[in-house]
Amino acid sequence: MANNDWKHRLGMVYSTNPDFEFTPDAPEEEETLPAQQQRLRVSMERAGRGGKTVTLVRGFVGTEDDLAALGKKLKQRCGVGGSAKDGEIIIQGDHRQRVVELLKADGYTQTK
Repeated sequence: MANNDWKHRLGMVYSTNPDFEFTPDAPEEEETLPAQQQRLRVSMERAGRGGKTVTLVRGFVGTEDDLAALGKKLKQRCGVGGSAKDGEIIIQGDHRQRVVELLKADGYTQTK
């Protein structure tokens, strides 16, 4: 056992069974849907961000790696920063129209 295994056992109650082995429940990632089946929604938001405007892309169904790759592509093409986590892509600034055009050009036909 490594030193940091306790982090994976948070919430685990002590067991008196000498043969007990803890196996963490790894959440299964959803398989990434094809671009044509993704229902992405692009919006702008200011609330809770210190007055800064951001463009949000929500509704992505797939793995975190694919989400990060799409986020990186959008950020590069818009020439701004941002992040991709928790199933949404955050792009700094108001780039709604540009993001919709880029997504449709990449095959995300159900984008609004």
